[in-house]
Amino acid sequence: MMEQARQRADLGFDLDDGGFNPSEWEVGTPAPKRLESGAARKVAEATGFRSREVQAAPAASRAGEATAPTPEPKPVRRRRTGRNAQFNLKARPDTIQSFCAVADAKGWGLGETLEYAVALLQREYGS
Repeated sequence: MMEQARQRADLGFDLDDGGFNPSEWEVGTPAPKRLESGAARKVAEATGFRSREVQAAPAASRAGEATAPTPEPKPVRRRRTGRNAQFNLKARPDTIQSFCAVADAKGWGLGETLEYAVALLQREYGS
């Protein structure tokens, strides 16, 4: 026995377009007016918006005042190695710092350091 096709619910879209005619639109509507230089910054400051952009240090602090030393940039450890499996674990921050220090001292990537550590553990404690 075949079921009769159900009627679709009315979604409220009428076929009456209300006199809409896209050919009446103007081609190339004018672009919105641009703000004068610095106007956006003035409005933002007036409303209390705080920018996250890095601000240059004032000239007085650059001239002779002592400033905190800037930390050295972290070494880039990315290279093509053929390692493609993810290995995530939790460790104490001091353990992670020590692991990274060994890798940096030897010039190894973190995956390579893990491989050497596993080989050392296997030699020391067996498989």
